[in-house]
Amino acid sequence: MEAMQAILSRRSIRQFTNQPVSDDLVEQLLRAAMSAPSAGNQQPWQFVVVTDRAILEAIPTIHPHAAMSPMAALGILVCGDLNREVYRGYWPQDCAAAIENLLVAANALGLGAVWTGIYPVEERVAQFREKFGIPEEIVPMAWIPIGWPAETKEPADRYDPARIHRERW
Repeated sequence: MEAMQAILSRRSIRQFTNQPVSDDLVEQLLRAAMSAPSAGNQQPWQFVVVTDRAILEAIPTIHPHAAMSPMAALGILVCGDLNREVYRGYWPQDCAAAIENLLVAANALGLGAVWTGIYPVEERVAQFREKFGIPEEIVPMAWIPIGWPAETKEPADRYDPARIHRERW
């Protein structure tokens, strides 16, 4: 799939088939995520790949918007690593860029995925820390359920010229 088509046709997919996703595809997703830009090239991300059915089924008990997790082939927990911060405070932007790369790559590969936010909701951060044994200097930012889509969504044209300002507000 061409890059612009992958970006413009990406949609949040919440229904999945029971077909597994290969380790090769998971590696491609993580390569795309780790190719994201970051402030000072600090790359402050860490990823937890989850395929264990029991864990996937338990995720909705700690995340109210992750009900699709038990149907997903896998989930990727994207975390910010505060130890890697060169420029303090930029890790959320850096991790968000990695997440978007991952989502676009999933679409380009024919997979479905959805971004479910964790950070900055402290209760969710604490629950994911506890569930996955995450140290204090690592911040769970987002949970991404991934699988083969069991639903089709048409691209949404979200371009809005009224939101564009040139030279000044």
